Amino acid sequence: MARNIQSLERAAAMLRLLAGGERRLGLSDVASSLGLAKGTAHGILRTLQAEGFVEQDPASGRYQLGAELLRLGNSYLDVHELRARALVWTDDLARASGESVYVGVLHKSGVLIMHHVFRPDDSRQVLEVGAMQPLHSTALGKVLSAYDPVAHTEALEAEREAFTPRTVTDGAGFEEILDLTRARGWAADVEETWEGVASVAAPIHDRRRMPVGAVAVAGAVERVCGEAGEPRASLVASVRDCARAVSRDLGAGRF
Repeated sequence: MARNIQSLERAAAMLRLLAGGERRLGLSDVASSLGLAKGTAHGILRTLQAEGFVEQDPASGRYQLGAELLRLGNSYLDVHELRARALVWTDDLARASGESVYVGVLHKSGVLIMHHVFRPDDSRQVLEVGAMQPLHSTALGKVLSAYDPVAHTEALEAEREAFTPRTVTDGAGFEEILDLTRARGWAADVEETWEGVASVAAPIHDRRRMPVGAVAVAGAVERVCGEAGEPRASLVASVRDCARAVSRDLGAGRF
């Protein structure tokens, strides 16, 4: 059995202590409550403070939970609220389009699929929730990179692999795609990640008008695209309508 890391256990206990009871605690209070030497407690508190998980009041010297914990907590809640708000709208989109629907969010240097609605037919399909997709070649990734500055940086700094001959890997070309995405409000991936597969995606915004994810329809090129090789206008409109509906449910208002 793997052994727990003592310093992490102590840090977790410290955060739980600060989360309950008194709003602010002094070094002696923290040390005595956890049975730690003052030097040990001080070292852990300083590390947590450096990472933004703990803040120290300049006047009293007492410690309290930091803003970084609030940011992480909001991120967790946002993702789960996003999925809850997207359930009905993505089901409707799958039925209307006849294709698979995905909702993705930025995670590290890629797109994390946090919701997947199967194509409404009898074909055998694999649930892709938890799968990762690249930022630079997928419709979901392009939308996130176009609207989210963090995703933009991640996409530019990462190695942009050529999955097919259609994949755009040079920085200038990728920036042009992002400019086009912002100009028209949606992105496409026509055999840039997988041969024979095309997708269309649009951004989802929250009540702060911040991009929190993207929704996409994906399927065979011959179904998603028209004769000119571009995504069908009706499909693009459906994806954008779905993204707007989820955004409104998240409090973003009209876009």
